[in-house]
Amino acid sequence: MDQPTNSFDWTQSRAFLAAVDAGSLSGAARLLGLAQPTVGRQISALEQDLGVLLFERSGRSLALTRAGLDLVEHVRAMEAAANRVALSASGQSQAVEGLVRITASDIFSAYLLPRALKQIEALAPQLEIDLVASNEVRDLIRREADIAVRHVRPEQPDLIAKKVRTSTARFYATPEYLKRHGTPATLEALAQHRFISFTDTDQMIAHMKGIGLELKRRNFRYGSASGIVAWELVRQGFGVTIMSEDVGAMTPEVVPVLPEMDPVTFPTWLVTHRELHTSRRIRLVFDILAGFLEKQHRV
Repeated sequence: MDQPTNSFDWTQSRAFLAAVDAGSLSGAARLLGLAQPTVGRQISALEQDLGVLLFERSGRSLALTRAGLDLVEHVRAMEAAANRVALSASGQSQAVEGLVRITASDIFSAYLLPRALKQIEALAPQLEIDLVASNEVRDLIRREADIAVRHVRPEQPDLIAKKVRTSTARFYATPEYLKRHGTPATLEALAQHRFISFTDTDQMIAHMKGIGLELKRRNFRYGSASGIVAWELVRQGFGVTIMSEDVGAMTPEVVPVLPEMDPVTFPTWLVTHRELHTSRRIRLVFDILAGFLEKQHRV
């Protein structure tokens, strides 16, 4: 059997992931507790071993190349799996206990997180999980939560952020609503429909304009600050809204509107504070969530 010419060096890959998460060599060095030149040498060695350029360097910032984007998903999955295997093999995961507070939007908390919690319970049954279902950005620095699921990357240097997937969303309505009001075939036709708002209406109008849908406040007759309430209004036939395809697939009462249109994409980040490196319970939950969300993206 042919053997690979290069052996896998996990140290180099850890430096690569730290640079992805921090966005710079200096930030990666802080995460790993190493000197910046050491991190730079490890990443350069990985690029040389693989024969590809992983980062474009612009001043102090780093941007992933196409090859880097292709690699990062696989290395993250390896990292999460290695951490889970290490805990399981030693029996430590069964002994991990204490409270971990996770914050995410109410929709994400209700529809997606329960399946991840089943994995956490199977691996670490002694853990206590508090779900802070909120559409507001919780402050991890002040310990309002231990782990956050967010759709924008935080800017605070004391936080650790890992992009775990690129999520997709579509417009949804019930067949009954579309029968009453007509099924639009274009964005221009969709702009004549009733919409349900689940954030600040002006913000939603601005977001929709960014994807080519021109809406006015008169389009929004109903709405709620609660995503769950707004989604229920859609399920009851009051109008159209945009929603994650994951949630849409779990809601048989609705159908996609403009199904031939490319879905809207948005990032999903897992965020935590530096205690990730010293707390077994936060590390375990973080890795399980990362593995779960990455797997959901691949399905």
